Amino acid sequence: MPSLNVTFTHEELEEVRAAAAAEGKSLKQYVHDLPLRERQRHQFVRYAVSWGDAHRTEFDDAFPDEAPPSTRHQQGADAA
Repeated sequence: MPSLNVTFTHEELEEVRAAAAAEGKSLKQYVHDLPLRERQRHQFVRYAVSWGDAHRTEFDDAFPDEAPPSTRHQQGADAA
């Protein structure tokens, strides 16, 4: 099975250890899961942005004073 050596500063490693402990995981399992969780987060953000863009007109109609018209259509793209 492939493996990877990752170098951390002492401070970084302590932060990662604390995060792993907070989730009740071993350091190895926590570091293994990070890229998978990040991929899921990106997928969620992409979906949320597309959903927001698809429903922007409904929101603008329901809340016309929430955002100036000139910035309404730029916010979704900036969120990703």
